[in-house]
Amino acid sequence: MARKNLLAGLTEPKLTAVNSEEARPARAMAMPFAGRGAVGAVTRSIEDLAAKASAARELEARLTSGQVIVALDPAVIDASFMADRMAQDDGEYLALRDSIAQSGQDSPILVRPHPGAEGRFQVAFGHRRLRAARDLGQSVRAVVRPLSDRELVLAQGQENSARANLSFIERARFAHRLEQNGYDRETIMLALSADKTTVSRLITVVERIPAAIIDAIGPAPATGRDRWVELASGIQRSGAGEAEARLAQPGFAEATSDERFQRVMAALEPAPSPPQPASDRAGDGVEPRPETEREPPQSWTHSSGTRVMTVSSGRRNTLLALDRRAAPGFDAYLLDRMEEIFTDFLASDRRPVSRGRKAS
Repeated sequence: MARKNLLAGLTEPKLTAVNSEEARPARAMAMPFAGRGAVGAVTRSIEDLAAKASAARELEARLTSGQVIVALDPAVIDASFMADRMAQDDGEYLALRDSIAQSGQDSPILVRPHPGAEGRFQVAFGHRRLRAARDLGQSVRAVVRPLSDRELVLAQGQENSARANLSFIERARFAHRLEQNGYDRETIMLALSADKTTVSRLITVVERIPAAIIDAIGPAPATGRDRWVELASGIQRSGAGEAEARLAQPGFAEATSDERFQRVMAALEPAPSPPQPASDRAGDGVEPRPETEREPPQSWTHSSGTRVMTVSSGRRNTLLALDRRAAPGFDAYLLDRMEEIFTDFLASDRRPVSRGRKAS
């Protein structure tokens, strides 16, 4: 009986239950009132994550079905030749490690005999399970299968795509590394389960941001595509000097990955230009103050490095221009607390003595 080609499915466009036409109506019918508002968005997000996790298990089952599962020493297993993750001790990994410590390893990893080292192996997928086994000092359950380089990166990329547990910049770097190693766009599209436009955008972002900046920021799991595209555009527009300067600031390395991204991004966002009124107040009999007589605008920067606002003072008013991209929602927060802030100001000794207006 001919042996079934278990890797053939890796090149089919519709890989998993996530992409199937049958799975979508089932999720929609299960929650008939979940389609609107924030609750609907959260519900759909949870359902999508659950479907992706199920799809990843299904993909792994197809790739390891009918194969003998063996226990291997993590010391003889090397990482894939194509790195995809930016290592960090995030909560998700720690939860996985604790689960394996308590309940054992549920699903095996996929490895191949190392093409350049006798008696060693190379991971196709299951890097975090391998790392957990190494940290716990125990063997790792694995399926060993001969794989070409292309088959390995396809299995690696599609398992990660099915789980949806790589951040945007990790996916972008993986795509870029595949291209740097000579893989064509069709292979990259299959590996990432992405279309041509998405792959092009992923690679472009990595090409425009210096590798040192990406390394310093890290995976930034909560930072999506749009913000990384903005960062790439900012560096292309004004150079990387300001962004690189942020990397050496005190406390940068200790911040979370997403906070590090925000600090670098803040260095590139132009200070907002406050509106300049034609006159300080119309109809009060006072000549408009010339534009040149306004004090030079000053920016206020938080200790984290985020440039929050620009302050521009004239003879009769001071304009505060809040940067809504650097501090989203701060304007509403400030307005909600304006009564309290101004009352505080009136009670303080900072209030200047009113000179009043002379009678004419």
